[in-house]
Amino acid sequence: MLESNHENKNGGGGDDRMGKALDILSSRTGLSPRTGPSPRIGDPVPRKEDRRLLTGAGSFSDDVNLDGQTYATMVRSPHAHARIVGVDSVAALAVPGVLAVLTGADALGDGLRSIPHHIVIASPPDIALDNRDGSAHHGTPHFALPADRARFVGEALVMVVGETLAAARDGAERVHIDYEPLKPVTDTAAALADDAPLVWDDDFATNLCVDSDVGDQAATDAAFARAAHVVRLHTWIRRVTGVPMEPRAAVGNFDADTGRYTVHAGSGGSVRQKREMAETLGIDPDLIRVVMRDVGGNFGTRNAFYPEFALVAWASRRVGRPVKWTCERSESFLSDHQGRDLVVEAELALNEDGDFIGLRGSNISNVGGHTVSFVPLAKGVEIMSGVYRIPATYFRARATLSNTPSTNPYRSAGRPEVNFVLERLVDLAARQCGFDRIDIRRRNMIPPSAMPYENGLG
Repeated sequence: MLESNHENKNGGGGDDRMGKALDILSSRTGLSPRTGPSPRIGDPVPRKEDRRLLTGAGSFSDDVNLDGQTYATMVRSPHAHARIVGVDSVAALAVPGVLAVLTGADALGDGLRSIPHHIVIASPPDIALDNRDGSAHHGTPHFALPADRARFVGEALVMVVGETLAAARDGAERVHIDYEPLKPVTDTAAALADDAPLVWDDDFATNLCVDSDVGDQAATDAAFARAAHVVRLHTWIRRVTGVPMEPRAAVGNFDADTGRYTVHAGSGGSVRQKREMAETLGIDPDLIRVVMRDVGGNFGTRNAFYPEFALVAWASRRVGRPVKWTCERSESFLSDHQGRDLVVEAELALNEDGDFIGLRGSNISNVGGHTVSFVPLAKGVEIMSGVYRIPATYFRARATLSNTPSTNPYRSAGRPEVNFVLERLVDLAARQCGFDRIDIRRRNMIPPSAMPYENGLG
């Protein structure tokens, strides 16, 4: 409990410091600790932002409009996999009001670099997922506008900038891209087959990005060899997309006099956007200011850096005016980073009494056409044993490329999938082996006396 007694018993500025702290608390919670009951941890905190948002006074990315701004539209791939043979922009540039048609070749010519996604976990509590052969994780480039090929349906390939949104859209419809369609692979498990089409065959000879052994395979195999019961589950947790209330939007402005950029873009954090945008544009981070105000939805769709954020900044430098882009709902559905997509084969071993003695299997995470994150794979496999005591555990954890949008950590980052798998295994054990589905859980749950508990998966 926070005390509201301001008596200074130490003879020095303690009362002033406490008073300032209580003033801050009062301003943040709407409570009056000096005059009323002292607030306690766990007390409800009155919300202050609702009236502003509910009355339309919020400020989202699409609400930003700058003097002299232009408008951008993306030309997106209709193919899951295709080589870009050429881009003809003559007809688009002839449309009244079209200011620029920007391609992947233009971006490379101006020195734009690959987006520097941070694909692995860096926090100490999480496992590292080291490759079984000792090699580094297989991360792919991710250029804001690819110059070589499209790797999923909806990938932005050309950016058209116009005086008005209508002009930009008309110009986009007149861009002609000459494609050489290539065989795609979109199924998670099929992407690892020996004869699967390669998503990045110019650079890599495989779709496999991560191949890690987690746990103790020998001990787990021994546990299964002496098991009285074994239950199995093969399942595929499908993809989801966030569909936030506010589709992605961004406004970029380059100041030629100072060489500085300002980008307005709602996201999960402006610091990360600033750092990754600077590296993509090949400039010092001090030359970029990222402004994010209200964000209409997050939990995965907004946490990673998106190509369009760098593109509006670069396009502003090219045309000499601010550039605004707002994602259509259909575009968002195709090009937002998606979540889940995990193929699991799992087995649970039990003794005669229903004690869990072993858990093993395989997790395959589909990371899409570009490696944005391996975090869901790692955070999922490290807690495969859930809340149960399982003495021996082993899983093979793999990540694969495919001709689909990239996946990213969504809410709980890979953990809902594995909890679903484990609880399904427990239900199967109860059903197939004749145990009560509640009693078998109580019997195997980690007791408080075992804490802190090491689960055998790191």
